[in-house]
Amino acid sequence: MPEEHDYLTKEKYEEFEKELQTLKHDKRKEVAKNLEYAKSLGDLSENAEYHAAREAQAVLEDRIKKLEMLLKHAEVVEKHHVDDVSVGSEVTIKRKDNGTEFTYVIVGSEEVDMGSGKISNRSPLGSAILGKKKKEEFSVETPAGKVTYTIVSIK
Repeated sequence: MPEEHDYLTKEKYEEFEKELQTLKHDKRKEVAKNLEYAKSLGDLSENAEYHAAREAQAVLEDRIKKLEMLLKHAEVVEKHHVDDVSVGSEVTIKRKDNGTEFTYVIVGSEEVDMGSGKISNRSPLGSAILGKKKKEEFSVETPAGKVTYTIVSIK
């Protein structure tokens, strides 16, 4: 199976870097302080504060590991004008059956935000759009059946 890249915009990469630094420095200190306080309360086997602090520590360390791996292996994409659709492209498509137009930005899975029109390159629609050129038709299988679209514009 081919390796799939995690794509990030420069802005999202920087946002994750900032979050990682905050987690590693500020949040780790906060969690350690809470853990020490909970230990001071006595019997650890029945100490709810201690168990909650340990759980918070585990969640924090998991997030730090995830961000470190993501940043290490992510490919940063720039917005660009191209002839065919790629990650970072803004694409307007039109449904063939009813003429409804949709505009999406193709992003990596960590940046998906349907509310602002950002779809994953790994989603059924996103993967079907990749590599297509302006005026090209393509189809996507949906629960309601196959839907055909035409590429209107690529930015």
